[in-house]
Amino acid sequence: MRLRWPRRVAAQVLVVQLVITTGVMVLATGLFLAPLGSELDDAATLRALAIAQTTAADPDIAQGLISTSPSPAGPVQTEAERVRRATRALYVVVMDTHGVRWSHTTSGEIGRHVSTDPSAALSGREIRQIDNGTLGRSARAKVPLYDSDGRIIGAVSVGIAYDSVRQRLIDTIPGLLLCAGAALGAGALAAVAVSRRLRRITHGVAFADISALLDEREAMLHGVREGVVAFDRDGRIRLANDEAVRLLGLDADATGRALDEVLAPGRTTDVLAGRVDGTDLLAVSGSRVLVANRMPTRDGGAVVTLRDRTELELLGRELDSTQGLLDALRAQDHEHANRLHTVLGLLELGRHERAVEFVAGVASAHRASAEQIAERVRDPLVSALLVGKTAIAAERGVSLRISPATLLPHRVVDPRDLVTVLGNLIDNALDAAAERRLTEPPAEALGGPAAKPSVEPFVEVELRAEKTTAVIRVSDTGPGVPPEMRERVFAEGWSTKRPAPPPPSADPSDPAPVAFRRRRGIGLALVRRLSERYGGMARVTARAGGGAVFTVVLPEALAPDDLAGDGTPARQLTSAGESR
Repeated sequence: MRLRWPRRVAAQVLVVQLVITTGVMVLATGLFLAPLGSELDDAATLRALAIAQTTAADPDIAQGLISTSPSPAGPVQTEAERVRRATRALYVVVMDTHGVRWSHTTSGEIGRHVSTDPSAALSGREIRQIDNGTLGRSARAKVPLYDSDGRIIGAVSVGIAYDSVRQRLIDTIPGLLLCAGAALGAGALAAVAVSRRLRRITHGVAFADISALLDEREAMLHGVREGVVAFDRDGRIRLANDEAVRLLGLDADATGRALDEVLAPGRTTDVLAGRVDGTDLLAVSGSRVLVANRMPTRDGGAVVTLRDRTELELLGRELDSTQGLLDALRAQDHEHANRLHTVLGLLELGRHERAVEFVAGVASAHRASAEQIAERVRDPLVSALLVGKTAIAAERGVSLRISPATLLPHRVVDPRDLVTVLGNLIDNALDAAAERRLTEPPAEALGGPAAKPSVEPFVEVELRAEKTTAVIRVSDTGPGVPPEMRERVFAEGWSTKRPAPPPPSADPSDPAPVAFRRRRGIGLALVRRLSERYGGMARVTARAGGGAVFTVVLPEALAPDDLAGDGTPARQLTSAGESR
């Protein structure tokens, strides 16, 4: 029957671990037994050497070798046999300088020449070796034998039966195999446990499936148009797809580093790190508005998804502006209708000159207002924004004033950035001024018909140029910003306003109004990010008499005096309309 390699990851790991464990134990056993034999041989020869040295140091043996002849009953044989029996040696042989035995285990060998060369011991050296002799293979040692004057008079040879050495080695094998078997069993149990855990973790998939899943994951992560950032339990970035790198401006080596090391402190970092709770959290990264959602993982990490809402936010702001312009046009339509009725009444009454004066006065007032703005603000985009905001402010019962100190030349490098900053500041100021006007008690509540409103609601805009720096200051008569909140108002997602409800005529089942219903707390955050990108700053202070003053400084927002915003020499420009 042909054995088949398992497909499941857990089964493959189990087989590999069992094979590796078995191989390691066999190898370890072999590596242990190989030096063990050498160690036992060495120990046996050392033991034989110790016995030989002790025998050679016995003065009775040296005296007997000098004064008697070799005999089975002689004193040398008697003393050597006593040592052999006491040490359980295989033999103890005493020989003279001619190599003739004076003692031996077999008495018939006494008086005969030894079977091995004794010249090394007779020359004064000590010998240890495994060798064959008349009694078989033995671990032996030979030492010289000295008389009382220190002369060599013979040698002592001691042997230990090699069978006892081998038996000691054989005796250790069962215990060694038992330990190896226990270790193999423990390794097998550990392999089974790891295999089962791996099977649960991998859900029983095969290696080919894992490879396909990884390929699909890479294709999905780098193909979707949403940013995905994965963190481990220590808050280090484990994975960031291409879109996340683009949206957050991460470096190529961001993977494996802590979030606080690759992103500047702020709301975006807090949202990604999970220090802010909630779903669909807004954050600003550079000039982009992001919506972040954080999902914890079972290993203690988290996965954050990022959606780019910049274009949707811009569409929402454009829709708000368009709605404001429509409201202003609707109000002006009513105003024009009233004026036409006035002109018609004057004509029907025959007061033609008075009708002409009325029409001329109305046209002159509108033209003077627009010309005043265009004269002080030379960039057409910025001046058009101010003219439009003036109409919207009038509809809301708020006066939009241009500060006498306003003077902005036509040297704006990027008018769109200036429009973004100025538009957000004016919108917030109009909301604050209108809110105070709506919440202020009526005249009757303040003391009857003779009472007057405390402050006429207005918004004042000041635009100044200081060499290449643009200074924007917008003040309002609203409730103001408390000192403890003057930094928080620039944070992403923070606002004192409630989201505007959908129009009463809107169909609740229609997703379009909901999709374009913008969240609060983004405008001022964008203003600060834009000012920081220019190297400037944005701050809010209190206005004398009540209200708030927002000041934004944009260095290098204006071209030098001899250049226009597009690089054209300023002396070639004859009007504000020609500056772009």
